Amino acid sequence: MSHTQTAYPPRPRGTIALVLVSSISLVLLLLGAGLVLSPLAIVLWTSFLPSSLTIGDGPWFTIANYRQAWDRGQFLLAFVNSTIVALAVTGLQMVTSALAGYALARLQFRGRQALLLLVLATLVIPFQILVIPIFLVLKSGHLINTYGALILPTAANGFGIFLLRQYFQTIPVELEEAAALDGANRLQILWQVTLPLARPALVTLFLFTVIGEWNDLFKPLVFTTRPELRTVQLALAEFQEQFTNNWPLMMAAVVIATVPVLLAFLVGQRQFLQGIATTGIKN
Repeated sequence: MSHTQTAYPPRPRGTIALVLVSSISLVLLLLGAGLVLSPLAIVLWTSFLPSSLTIGDGPWFTIANYRQAWDRGQFLLAFVNSTIVALAVTGLQMVTSALAGYALARLQFRGRQALLLLVLATLVIPFQILVIPIFLVLKSGHLINTYGALILPTAANGFGIFLLRQYFQTIPVELEEAAALDGANRLQILWQVTLPLARPALVTLFLFTVIGEWNDLFKPLVFTTRPELRTVQLALAEFQEQFTNNWPLMMAAVVIATVPVLLAFLVGQRQFLQGIATTGIKN
């Protein structure tokens, strides 16, 4: 009784090369992720170490650093102030960016391209260069040491205008024409037709603005001196000055300041990636 062997066709060289390239890409991605995440892992690990590492002084793993950092840094008030400023600036930017972006994307008027170039030009001007005229304007309006000084200077942003303008151009204009035939005006079309379809871009702008305002140290440092208006980053800077040599306590404070924006990104990451991927594709 003879056994016949089944002959399998040889695997094409292209398939082997594709598997090899995929494997190398996966290894490189893992190495890159490790390099990016390693500082965060070190910060997180250090935050759980006791302040004294002498053998016999206590456990090598503790959460007491977080309680001490929260109390000594007075982060509760800082969290409230940063939340108010971040949400207020984000709300204003979304309104101004939606209106200006829609006008640049859909309305036909003389000087539209020049206005768009002017908006793009604001992206290359550092905020620090404009701080003196902004300070004088705020001072003339008696807004120094108020929430207005932390909110109004960034209530409009060229990046948000350009981002929404690019996304609006990916939305078929036929949808707006159909709404216009039903009697809708421009604002109704923007609110009821365009903005619901631009949710990924709005989430992207929301995350960029919230994270940027939460991490901002310059505005509260220059425009405020009242302790009641301390933001998270200002409280963190003052905390680091007081506990320079206590690395576990400092790392615990850093983790406390980072968790809110990390959670915000994790919640909106799908819409964020979709908004980034589709922005700039013109229909």
